Amino acid sequence: MKFIDTAKFTIKAGNGGNGAVSFHTALFVPNGGPNGGDGGNGGSVIFEADGGKHSLLDLKLQKQLGAQDGFKGDIKNMHGAQGKDLIVRVPVGTLIIDNKTGTILADMDEDKKQVLVAKGGKGGKGNARFANSRNKAPTIFEAGEIGQFYEVKAELKVLADVGFVGLPNAGKSTLLRAISNSKPEVADYAFTTLNPQLGVSRAKDGSTFVVADLPGLIEGASLGKGLGHQFLKHIERCRVICHVLDMSGNYGQEDVIKNYELIRSELVKYNYKLDERPEIIVANKMDTDEAQLNMMEEDIKKYFKDKKVVFVSGLLKDNVDELLLKIAKELETAKYVPLWEMEQDIYEGIKVYRLEEDEEDIQIINKGNGRWEVAGDTIYKIYQKFPITTDDNLLLFNEKLKKSGVYDMLRERGVGAGDIVKVFEYELEWMD
Repeated sequence: MKFIDTAKFTIKAGNGGNGAVSFHTALFVPNGGPNGGDGGNGGSVIFEADGGKHSLLDLKLQKQLGAQDGFKGDIKNMHGAQGKDLIVRVPVGTLIIDNKTGTILADMDEDKKQVLVAKGGKGGKGNARFANSRNKAPTIFEAGEIGQFYEVKAELKVLADVGFVGLPNAGKSTLLRAISNSKPEVADYAFTTLNPQLGVSRAKDGSTFVVADLPGLIEGASLGKGLGHQFLKHIERCRVICHVLDMSGNYGQEDVIKNYELIRSELVKYNYKLDERPEIIVANKMDTDEAQLNMMEEDIKKYFKDKKVVFVSGLLKDNVDELLLKIAKELETAKYVPLWEMEQDIYEGIKVYRLEEDEEDIQIINKGNGRWEVAGDTIYKIYQKFPITTDDNLLLFNEKLKKSGVYDMLRERGVGAGDIVKVFEYELEWMD
């Protein structure tokens, strides 16, 4: 089955229901008071981690997901029903990312974990809420708020304690078979592993942990070359990195130190925090004569003498117990800290200048020939919340615009009597 690890789609929370305009009517009860009920809240979009799911295929096929709208208020102070929440189940290890800003909205790193990502709009108030001593029969009501909307990307990253990295054909898959119950495909050519492979390992002290054999990296992987970002992202989840080196020199007859530094460089270029993850160097294929000769080289011995190195043969399963114990020891102190929570210190001591054009919340646009247009988030909230379908709502709409300062801004720009001011879909005549 193809490994589906990314999916792009939109999510929309339900809109709140509108408040109702209604008055008490009964025989022998003239001029009954207002009794319009409030609208119900819109349903929210909630993501839930599901240990039984292993791909994002179903989300890849669904381009739009939405929760139910809240219901309109009713007579006799009856409130509208709340819209049903939408529960979106994703595999454990999935990130939900705002596709426009890159902000991480949810990290589904535990089974059964739930995160509310898009909140439903609040229901509008009915006219019963607006009665007072000055206006005992108001026809004022509020429209329900609009539910949150996001264009999101779901990104599934392998959840493993330990990640095996290294050049293609370094022996990672053979080593995974030697230390776990995993049965990855093994062959003597590059890129045998095209999907991350997981295995559960047990050390002699009883410790158990999950190991991931991540596909072979090449120079330029951090820039997307080869398998590139498609699999580099999976290493972010691992608490310990096992760097598997082919000590036999069979892969391209390249220098062992150069191969090690190449992979380290790609990891750091992809995300500088990977440099801080605990690392164990696994000197593999030590059953070969070439590997034995390599380890006798003075420059190799000097380069690796202060690093945590374990010499193994994945093929013969030599010294795998020592490797497992060393991994278990590292995991005792290694913590899982999401990389995106650690990025604020990258600019420590550096002053960063950004050229940004400040945009005012309220925009006044002179269209010419006595026509104006008003826009902005503040104005849109007023426009959306107070539909001018009743005289009272029209008065309240104007009062809200006045308090926002938009009237003063229009006067400063030179609006005149009889000019037309467009507020989204409304066209109003300026009477000043």
